[in-house]
Amino acid sequence: MKMSIVTVALVVPDYDEAIAFFVGILGFELLEDMAQAPGKRFVRVAPPGGAGAALLLAKAANDGQRAAIGNQTGGRVFLFLHTDDFDRDHARLTSAGIAFTGPPRNEEYGRVAVFIDPFGNKWDLVQPTG
Repeated sequence: MKMSIVTVALVVPDYDEAIAFFVGILGFELLEDMAQAPGKRFVRVAPPGGAGAALLLAKAANDGQRAAIGNQTGGRVFLFLHTDDFDRDHARLTSAGIAFTGPPRNEEYGRVAVFIDPFGNKWDLVQPTG
């Protein structure tokens, strides 16, 4: 049996604001942006290179969903963004105004720093060891 996770839904306050961040700041590719019902779109973005899952940017549609924006994991790191050049991407994100919660550190699994996206989600920027 072979299975994979291909898309993860991320609740956001606004489609265009989320696209501006993920495509304009993080450098993700816009895979799909399709109109559906009035006020609803099917928007998928993914890091360049296509090696992992895509994000489905899901605009919050009610109070419960709006309350979950930035806290889908109860305050824990939610997403893990691997890079082949930590220093390059850390510098690029820092210069773009991305807030890191602390300095980069070296762990057994690689070089890592936690950043917070504009919606409040915590991410690990990781260059894996080996």
